[in-house]
Amino acid sequence: MTTLKAKLQDDLNAAIRERDELRSSTLRLTITAITKEEVAGTTKRELSDDEVQKVIAKEAKKRREAADAFEQGGRPESAERERAEGLVLDAYLPKQLGDEELDGIVAEAVEEARAAGAEGPRAMGAVMKIVNPKVAGRAEGGRIAAAVKKLLAG
Repeated sequence: MTTLKAKLQDDLNAAIRERDELRSSTLRLTITAITKEEVAGTTKRELSDDEVQKVIAKEAKKRREAADAFEQGGRPESAERERAEGLVLDAYLPKQLGDEELDGIVAEAVEEARAAGAEGPRAMGAVMKIVNPKVAGRAEGGRIAAAVKKLLAG
């Protein structure tokens, strides 16, 4: 078992012992999503910590989107629950990059792409290929794309 998955399982057991309903249900759903990912495809496999982290990030994103949807639908208590679950999951993810850090990495990538001959808005794909490995898991794709578009347009 990967170390991150084992930590999730240990934390789930602790949450159950402490009768922490929010943490235990959130961790149960996340472990289920990880297991589902492990058995997806033709053969069962063990996920690496990076792959487990991607599953956790995907689950956290689902919580944020659901919270927004509940907020727009006039269900603030459900939105609050989703946000709380998102905070539980955020503890297992790497610290997110700030806007300044992200803009700095994107600026370097834009210069690198320009040096390679990519110009203007069509350089988006080339810049994204450079940026994504550098910020993997520390910024959402939408934030990255917005930063790249802003710099390419400017």
